[in-house]
Amino acid sequence: MANALYDRVKQKAFDSSRQEAMINLLVAAGHYRQLLNEVCNSYGITHDQYNILRILRGVHPDGHPRYEIINRMIERTPDVTRLLDRLVRRGLVERLQSESDKRLSIAKITQEGLNVLDEMDPKFKKIAKQFSGHLSKKEMKKLSDICSRLYDPHTSDSKE
Repeated sequence: MANALYDRVKQKAFDSSRQEAMINLLVAAGHYRQLLNEVCNSYGITHDQYNILRILRGVHPDGHPRYEIINRMIERTPDVTRLLDRLVRRGLVERLQSESDKRLSIAKITQEGLNVLDEMDPKFKKIAKQFSGHLSKKEMKKLSDICSRLYDPHTSDSKE
């Protein structure tokens, strides 16, 4: 299996198994990120904008302030205000003033934003199915557990 990585990066050896595993993870993530980006690009949005739309759909009909969106994003970005501005201009998101704190704006997904996500969902499900087609349920669970431990050292090791 490691031959796929060697072929992909045109390298015969790595300094350590650690380096090989990390590069392999990055290549795999990059592969699926590219597939997801292609879907997003076909709708004229970025993957980060898609992530914001999904976050807002999850609380629809309510919304979130900017700081809560940032906390829930897959990849944290300081650019959330600009991303929201673009989604507002496209009519996919609206911003309303918070009733409890007039200094705060709440971003909510619009019906148009929901419609775009509904159109995108089957394409993302197809990519997820392609991903899961390579792994058993047990392997997917193990991969998820390993990934959690990589970015959150407090995640407990699941015993199977």
